[in-house]
Amino acid sequence: MKFKEMPYVRPDAEQIKANMKRITEALKAAESYEQARAAFMEMETELKHFSTASNLAMIRNSIDTRDEFYDAEVKFLNAAGPELQEYEQAWTMAMLESPYRPDFTAEFGDLMFVNAEIQLKTFDPAIVADLQKENDLVMEYRKLIASAQIPFEGGVYTLSQMTPFKSDADDERRLAAWKAEGKWYKDNQAELDRIYDELTHLRDSMGKKLGYEGYTTLGYYRMGRNCYDKNDVEKFRTAVQKYLVPVADRIYREQAKRLGKEYPLSFADAALEFRSGNPRPQGTADDILAHGLKFYRELSPESGEFFQTMMDWELMDVLSTEGKAGGGYCTNIADYEVPFIFANFNGTQGDVEVVTHEAGHAFADWMNRKRVPAEYVWPSMEGCEVHSMSMEFLAWPWAEGFFGEDTRKFRYSHLAGALKFIPYGTMVDHFQHEVYAHPDMTPAERHGVWKKLLGIYMPWMKLDGDIPVYAEGEGWQRQSHIYNSPFYYIDYCLAQTVSLQIWAMSQKDFADAWKHYMAYTVQGGSRTFVELLKNAGLDSPFDENTLKGVCEAANTWLENYDLTGIC
Repeated sequence: MKFKEMPYVRPDAEQIKANMKRITEALKAAESYEQARAAFMEMETELKHFSTASNLAMIRNSIDTRDEFYDAEVKFLNAAGPELQEYEQAWTMAMLESPYRPDFTAEFGDLMFVNAEIQLKTFDPAIVADLQKENDLVMEYRKLIASAQIPFEGGVYTLSQMTPFKSDADDERRLAAWKAEGKWYKDNQAELDRIYDELTHLRDSMGKKLGYEGYTTLGYYRMGRNCYDKNDVEKFRTAVQKYLVPVADRIYREQAKRLGKEYPLSFADAALEFRSGNPRPQGTADDILAHGLKFYRELSPESGEFFQTMMDWELMDVLSTEGKAGGGYCTNIADYEVPFIFANFNGTQGDVEVVTHEAGHAFADWMNRKRVPAEYVWPSMEGCEVHSMSMEFLAWPWAEGFFGEDTRKFRYSHLAGALKFIPYGTMVDHFQHEVYAHPDMTPAERHGVWKKLLGIYMPWMKLDGDIPVYAEGEGWQRQSHIYNSPFYYIDYCLAQTVSLQIWAMSQKDFADAWKHYMAYTVQGGSRTFVELLKNAGLDSPFDENTLKGVCEAANTWLENYDLTGIC
């Protein structure tokens, strides 16, 4: 069935509550594991139905935020979801207290109970109204970003459509694009500050209502972190400063030489990798998707079947259009056992990364689509990002079909970009820890924290006030995760560290790298992040030597890479 043919019907929230209550009572009254299991499977179906409706509405609203019908449906679901959490919590408690817990563990493993205990720590009926308000504020941010109309060179563009101009090889045009975008953020800064200020105080209040020091502990529980804590993340951040920042600094110094620019670089100049222009995909969006199909068919039988289904069922919406939400994501449509990819193609290298990164998520979903319980389809977020970031590197042998004459540029840019990203992503995480540790900071003080962290994690950036917002050290508001998914961003950095291991393996023996990747992926979310890695023969990013090792391997490759003829 094609995505557009999938019917959406507003869920009956009151009926769902009644069903969840009835199923919970059936579990409590079960006189055998068979009866308890039947209740468990019925709840699985009930939650899948609600998830399907919610994701259909969310996807269609993302595709056109101006659509009044789906705008209303998302608002309804944003209000209904927190109310259902009370009933889900009652179910969770019944599962944890069930005399048949050993039987469930024997069949499905204990992780579902570990996760359930964490989930109980994230909710109380006292915060339902707060959760609804949080949903409203996040939606407000998304709509504001999606509404951006930026005048440039006689046209008007969305933020996503501005991206190609921001990496244009012409210095004056590129700088003008950064200034135009920066002006939009500056013009809307008061509203962006207000939304985030409200979100920060709201989340801090929720944490305190649940008995925590503020939001940070609650935030970790909401992320479902079941095998590491704040101390582990702090150690990782320290290792990034020790090993990765110097490597990324050398990369940027070499970039400045290629461009004939002074170091440190302006934001506009840092966006240009090569004097002759950044690598760009060849062909149209359809050409990119067609080569994506070729890549996945040749990669493995499983990946070929997966991507063919994505094409046949029209499970990707990738063009950047007016009114479309920014960014990209992958989600699933549980009742149909298929993933969906949302993206904004804009003629840059990122278009290909959609076909690899987001499709990496989608492939993992596809491989685990029949798992029970459904929560085992995907692991926690840092585990999910390994699927996507590693798939980007596994696409290297097919790079020429995506990039043509820019293939050599792409390989250098992609690996260098992975190393340059981790300091930035780690800074995003550090910033959020500072914000939630000091929730009463003023907006100006939050901007000051970001500016200070830029000096620690990104010393190659010049702060001179030439580009509104960015050069003033205030560019964090473009990072949607800070608003939408607090404490998520470190997951990308942990996963990138693992993906660099996969890359290093692929340089020696591609078949062996694919073997490790599949050994990781086929586990779904049935194990914790560190257990998934161990079972697949991969090293933990929390081991300082892991980060040190991948930095050395990647840096050596970059230093010896032949850029002859490329300026």
